[in-house]
Formats: sequence, C-alpha cells, structure tokens
Amino acid sequence: MKTAVIAITKHGQAIARKLEGDRYISAKFRTEEPARYFDKPIKELTAEIWPHYEALVYVVSLGAVVRTIAPYLKDKHVDPAVIVVDDKAQYAISVLSGHVGGANELTEKIAGVLGAQALITTASDVGKTIPVDILGRELGWTTEQNENITKVSAAVVNEEPIAFVQETGEKTWWKRETPLPKNIRITTLADAKDSKAVLLVTDRLMEDPILERAVVYRPKSLVLGIGCDRGITCAQLDEFVQGTLREHRLSFKSVRNVATVDVKEDEVGLQEFCRKHQLGLVCYTSDQLREINAPNPSATVEKYVGTPGVSEPAAMLSSGGDLIVPKQKTPMMTLAVARVRYA
Repeated sequence: MKTAVIAITKHGQAIARKLEGDRYISAKFRTEEPARYFDKPIKELTAEIWPHYEALVYVVSLGAVVRTIAPYLKDKHVDPAVIVVDDKAQYAISVLSGHVGGANELTEKIAGVLGAQALITTASDVGKTIPVDILGRELGWTTEQNENITKVSAAVVNEEPIAFVQETGEKTWWKRETPLPKNIRITTLADAKDSKAVLLVTDRLMEDPILERAVVYRPKSLVLGIGCDRGITCAQLDEFVQGTLREHRLSFKSVRNVATVDVKEDEVGLQEFCRKHQLGLVCYTSDQLREINAPNPSATVEKYVGTPGVSEPAAMLSSGGDLIVPKQKTPMMTLAVARVRYA
C-alpha cells in the first residue's frame, strides 16, 4: 500500500521513522534523516495528500485526526485506510476503511513493528468470523450482489444461520486460526433455502430467489483456450467469448487467463484482448498440446499448427482441470473453456 506517515511532535517523529512509507514530519523537528518536512496546519497537509495515498498513518491524537479527515470522507470503497498511533506508541488504532481499505491489516502490522497494542473494532474481526465484504480478496475473488453485503454482514456478526456454498474456487479461504463459527454451515445450494443469508462461491450465472439474500463471490476458476486466424481483432474475440460464456451460463468475472499455442503469442488482437481484461496469456508448444487427449481433434489444425487441437488442449493444460465448454467455432477462431482444478 502506498502509505503516508504524519507526525507533529518530537516523540511522533521518532515513531514515524520506524514505519514504512513517505514520512511527513513537522519542520520543527527537522533532522538530517530523509523526510518530507512541512510547516503548514495538518488539515492543509491532509487536503494535499489525501487523494494520493492508499493509507494515512497519523501519529496524532485520535480526536484531532477525526476532525482533520472529516471533510474528505466519501465511502469505504474510495477512502484511504486511516490509522492512528498515540505519541508513546502504546496503541495502533484502525480508524477508517478497516476491511476494504486494508486498515485493519495495516494496523496489525504497525502494532507488531512498534510493540503496540492493535485496536480494531470491526465486528467480524472482533468476533473472528467471515469478513463478508473482502472474503477471498487476496485470492482474486470479486463480489456480486453487493447491495446485499450490509444485511448479510449483519446476519453473520449477529450469529444467524448462514449457508456457505462453494461450487469452485480455492479451499483456503478461511484465514483465521480459530475454527469457523458454528452459525456458518458449509452446504449445497439446494440445502441453503432455510438459511438467513447465503455466501455463494461460484463461476456460474444463475437466476434464483436465493440471490436476494446472498453475496456471490467470483473466484478466478475459468481458463479460455483460444485458437485464432491471423488478423483477428480484439472486438471479434470479445464478442465471441462474452457471448459463449453467457450461452453456457458462466461469469466472465471468473476468467483467470487465456491459453493458446506459442505461434499465436504475438497475435495483436489476442494481446489487446488480454490487456483490455487484464488476463494473462499462457502459450504452449505444439508438442505440449499434442500430449493432451482433447475430445474434438482437427486434421486441418494438425496440418498447419502441428497439433490436433489448440483451444481444448490449451484450456485443459492451463487449468489442470476439466473441459466444461467444448470447442466452439467461428470462421476465424475456436474457443473452449476449462474449470481450474483445486486441491
């Protein structure tokens, strides 16, 4: 996280020098050590740096910080993390954007560096339960049904019956040392009907009344295997991929990467498609693809590329899993989709 550390006292500047980040220290305590010294009110400094950092650490009293940052607050999705450290480094306090902004995690780290006590008041952290808004974020999961996050979070921390339904994705999502709370039951979608709320991890598109009380998590569980002719455009790829995924009721948000044969590595349209959607491009040799027993081989592809198939074996090889959409064709491309196999 891009972090600013702000200090305005003699003890504060000594504390600030122990922490990582850009140090903003009152000019009264200038030394030969590198820092960004300021001689303006802290409110003016905050106005200048607020938009440019992911986290602000104030070695300043909590009340003063609250009054300082109040004019700039919008919501947890855009506000930086704010942490307060007292002038003797006894406490590190998570003040703002605890989950989404990462303040809670940074607070724990700062407390460890300073030998301070971390003060975190977020209910899910205090209760050692699931943080609904950021579950799986470090694994690359994204969320849908975000309008339900607040009410589902309330159900989780109030220990109401919660169904956790995982159809795909990493199994390592539970990060706490304590056991999963008893009110959270790992089950199937069919058996989740009586739960107060549902946490659903899936790459499938679905229409179900249960979504009205669910938060949906999209793991990066799909691999696109693509074969294409020279000159294919990003727009052509986009249209066919998006349409095929919709037809097979799969979420584009769960696409992890694209896989193809190495002779297509420099295909401009394919590169543009991957850049547009921030997808990695994995390339295999014809010999590697030939080793995969794909269900729909092509003599034409073997003649020109040296392997009986590209899209299916590339998707299967990259995912390590099962083909869930067999080869689909247009005059200029083939597409297959495989689901990642998780241990």
